[in-house]
Amino acid sequence: MKFITNGLIIREQNIGEKDKLVTVLSEAGGVIKAFVHGAKDIKSSKSAATGLLSYSRLTLHKRKDAYLISDAKTIKIFSGLRNSIENMYSAQYFCELAAVICPKEAQAEEQLKLILNALYLLSENKRDLLIVKPCVEFRLMCLAGYMPDIMMCSNCGEYEKEVMFFLPKLGQFICKDCYEKNENTEYKIKLNPSTVTAMRHCCYADTQKLFSFSLPGNDLKVLNFCGEEYIKFMLERDFKTLRFLKGLL
Repeated sequence: MKFITNGLIIREQNIGEKDKLVTVLSEAGGVIKAFVHGAKDIKSSKSAATGLLSYSRLTLHKRKDAYLISDAKTIKIFSGLRNSIENMYSAQYFCELAAVICPKEAQAEEQLKLILNALYLLSENKRDLLIVKPCVEFRLMCLAGYMPDIMMCSNCGEYEKEVMFFLPKLGQFICKDCYEKNENTEYKIKLNPSTVTAMRHCCYADTQKLFSFSLPGNDLKVLNFCGEEYIKFMLERDFKTLRFLKGLL
């Protein structure tokens, strides 16, 4: 079977002296692992197009349970990411996250568009990393079926209070009054109204407006922490690239 699709290279592994095994986040096939013969030869037309973080037009062949990329043409290389080690690690973190939670061999157009937009904004310095990162984290989780229940307090139904708590193990909001009244001991993260609004924006905003919000520095750090903790508890795993990134921020 042969098909052509656009895809982002989210992982690469050397195989022998000339070949590679790449993981692709593709429009038509979601997350796909594919072999690329001769990709390590710098004279090969497939070399740059199948490099990490390259967005390319790929021709794939499926043989039994394996895929082979026979042709690859570069659409976009996010070269500006190399100007910032924080942005570069963020891009790799997004790729690692995508490899885990994006659909396998199923359509993933929305997920691909989300990550491509994030890479573009970081590469061109059009948005702050601390704005881009929680948008990617929460929206990828929502697309994967892990939509948090953050429209209102999970106990009393109040939409907004001066102090709300996010419960990352449950993916819920609870107001301060309900938390204290019920003698709740669930692990919580304290949020003010602006951070509550920003988290809802990350989950519910229209795609075109997703990255368009602002938040003071300390509130941004709290929002980023919420995204990290939610992923950790929902997926029950850590991400190596995130550990490196947090050491830089």
